[in-house]
Amino acid sequence: MGLIVNKVVDGMGLSALLGQLNIPLKRPEFDCSLHFGGPVEGGRGFVLHSPEYQSDLSTLKVSHQFSMTATMDILEDMAQGVGPEQRLLALGYAGWGAGQLEAEIAENGWLLCDATQDLVFGVANAEKWPQALKSIGVDALSLSATAGHA
Repeated sequence: MGLIVNKVVDGMGLSALLGQLNIPLKRPEFDCSLHFGGPVEGGRGFVLHSPEYQSDLSTLKVSHQFSMTATMDILEDMAQGVGPEQRLLALGYAGWGAGQLEAEIAENGWLLCDATQDLVFGVANAEKWPQALKSIGVDALSLSATAGHA
């Protein structure tokens, strides 16, 4: 499972989502963008966030830098302004069948870099892809649509 972290849902943010769920946003300064997390289960929400926040119901520790919560209580906490310090709210996710992602990586279908809090939470969405490439020493202009093996 993966989340797209650089594509927002136009015209939709936390406040609009909370409005649909009848949850009042008591701290408007905590409003944030809603991201398109991927094409699978577009009505399902996920919050990728800094690890200091723990849901009373269920939080998955992804790494020492990231946790993920997909229960309603995180939205209620965010509406109160007591949610995670850093967060990315996403609808939907990207998914692969067993062994599919590994095969795509082996076929040079992906460029891999380390995810950092700064990259995910601190860089403007339009700059995330170029910054990710830069972190592995790649210039986007030098990329080709074809791959090979040496």
